Amino acid sequence: MNLKTLREKIDAIDQKIITLLNDRASVSLGIGKIKLRHKAGIYSPDREKQVLERIQRLNKGPMTREAFEAIYREVMSASLSLEKPLNIAYLGPRASFTNQAAMKKFGSQVTYVSCDNISEIFGKVDKGECDYGVVPIENSIEGAVTHTFDLLVDSELKICSQILLEISHNLLSKISLKKIKKVYSNPQVFGQCRHWLIHNLPQADQIEVSSTTKAAQIAAKERGSACIASTLAATVYNLKVLQADIEDIPHNITRFLVIANRDVPPTGKDRTSIVFSIKDKVGALHSMLTPFYKNKINLTKIESRPSKKKAWDYYFFVDFKGHRLDHHVRRALGQLEGKCKYLKILGSYPVLE
Repeated sequence: MNLKTLREKIDAIDQKIITLLNDRASVSLGIGKIKLRHKAGIYSPDREKQVLERIQRLNKGPMTREAFEAIYREVMSASLSLEKPLNIAYLGPRASFTNQAAMKKFGSQVTYVSCDNISEIFGKVDKGECDYGVVPIENSIEGAVTHTFDLLVDSELKICSQILLEISHNLLSKISLKKIKKVYSNPQVFGQCRHWLIHNLPQADQIEVSSTTKAAQIAAKERGSACIASTLAATVYNLKVLQADIEDIPHNITRFLVIANRDVPPTGKDRTSIVFSIKDKVGALHSMLTPFYKNKINLTKIESRPSKKKAWDYYFFVDFKGHRLDHHVRRALGQLEGKCKYLKILGSYPVLE
């Protein structure tokens, strides 16, 4: 079979794909009307999980799982935008890591709203100015993003999904390495590139800013400066990648949360996040964790934060496997509630990764 014949086969297949995608979009429009009539959320993390898992089962190759997930991410993004224009709040200017995480979740066909800080994201979603917000919660190297934890305590918003994004840090500038006098980035990034900076730029001042993208904006304008940011930021702000992957520890992953005004139904493979405070007595924390052990619930994370209401008073944030509506989870939470001073369910959401 010659090249011309093969290309004609591709053209015929493309015609079928376009017809089927438009058929799918028409059905999505019908679904959107039903959702709006019932005042349901347009984005459904539970349905997203079903679609992606089914695609994985159907795929027999040669295309990879990652390729199909990327394709269907855009297909679902286009469908969402047809059902209802969606506004997604994220942290930092365009090309920030939170922006990249949001695009990994929602695709390119929704509207992204840049926010200067995490409080602004919570505020926009709470007021209905944005449909969803994407916020960082923890990094595999540097640990928790404490401001997000603090806001989750006071907010009525729910966690409805999570995003895991592999982070790569790169030194960007318009000048050569030996001419750099200042390096801009955010505090967590400096912590993740500490050893590289000591060995390669010991003479440069490290200046903390709110985000890596803000750092890229400054480095693009200020003489003698560089930044640590993503390769996407290099493209957007016309900077050169002087050195790629300068993080001290590979496999650097940041976890992000999607916050919304709505809960998510069970999918069979979920995670629940809660926060509680304990009574001031011996063995109190052990007593709090006993209901999980008795009900055979696997804890995946526990983090403590000062309550800021009383000296040495702490909140404990816990993630565990299961949905708040699962029978054994309901039983465990009921037992926990009787033991603690304060208990709040932050959300149950599907685990895709």
